[in-house]
Amino acid sequence: MTVQSGLARLVADGGKLIAGRRVGLLCNATSVDTQLRHAIDLVRALPDVQLTALFGPEHGVRGDAQDMIGVDAATDAATGLPVHSLYGHTEASLSPTPAMLDQIDVMVYDVQDVGSRYYTFVWTMVLAMRACAAAGKAFVVLDRPNPITGLHIEGSAIDPGYESFVGLVSCPNRHGMTAGEIARWRHKVENLDLDLAVVTMGGWQRDLWFEHTGLPWVLPSPNMPTVDTALVYPGMCLVEGTELSEARGTTRPFELSGAPFIDGARLAKDMEAMDLPGVRLRPVVYTPTFHKHAFKPNGGIQIHVTNHDLFRPYRTGVAFLKACHDQAPDHFKWREKAYEFVDQIPAIDLLCGTDAVRKGIEAGASIDDLAQPWPRAEGMFAEERAPFLLYE
Repeated sequence: MTVQSGLARLVADGGKLIAGRRVGLLCNATSVDTQLRHAIDLVRALPDVQLTALFGPEHGVRGDAQDMIGVDAATDAATGLPVHSLYGHTEASLSPTPAMLDQIDVMVYDVQDVGSRYYTFVWTMVLAMRACAAAGKAFVVLDRPNPITGLHIEGSAIDPGYESFVGLVSCPNRHGMTAGEIARWRHKVENLDLDLAVVTMGGWQRDLWFEHTGLPWVLPSPNMPTVDTALVYPGMCLVEGTELSEARGTTRPFELSGAPFIDGARLAKDMEAMDLPGVRLRPVVYTPTFHKHAFKPNGGIQIHVTNHDLFRPYRTGVAFLKACHDQAPDHFKWREKAYEFVDQIPAIDLLCGTDAVRKGIEAGASIDDLAQPWPRAEGMFAEERAPFLLYE
């Protein structure tokens, strides 16, 4: 079975939804069909559709920029179209300006998400929706699968004051929604005066893992090489809030993590003792070629998921931080540098949406104590999102 993406359905219908209008395409390297033809080329070829501008999320339209690296406006070498960056060097750059939107009548969003609220693409979409509402422009979402299914919800709500570009509005760390569903949710909740259309997928069901969709996996960002990466990311992205290495600069980022001062065998043993479901931890030593602790041997673990449905990535990520802190409290450090344009709140608190995890780890709380608030947040969000779900 092959799931039909929103892009494929738009093209199959001849682009009638956007016919006669100037189109701005918010896209990146993942915006392809099953033959790996890019949305830029497919939309340009539609009859009576004028593609006038490209908009790029974090990592850029072609997906080559590293994390938190500002991308400048440019001209697309392949098409000659203007490229507006929605991830520049300031927080203001995250939203399209009225001048950018003057060139279009409708913005079309087609980007593969990874199912974790830290991943900034859906928040770029929401900011673009808000800007289009203010400018009187229409908005179309070409939906794509949540690669780690639409069933599972895991993690905490975001406490007031901890919103950021890794959580623009409160939702659990693993939200279990597609981009189209998130668009419908924010459109209603924020009462946006916006002509919104979602081109749904054909054949996608909430329990489908990406490898069962028949769609090609294209790296959404330079350090998201596989679907395995996406599965561990709702937990292991928390490592970005520390001075531990999330193994950027290796071939298995986020699946590997550690630091030069960590004993991997002890770490694996301590984490296994926490009875983490659906996973085994293998002691490793790895040497990153760039990023944190580059060119130094890092002790740590590799995450081997043994049961996709039982695995809880957020619980595993919090357990990893606790075990590293407990093993080496004198060397363990939280990130203090600015993170996603915020410098007044620790990065780990932005990622967790609260300071409770950081303070709990420092106080020696157990993994069960740290996880105690999550079920209530998960249940409340399941109820909140229910009216906006598009798939069985």
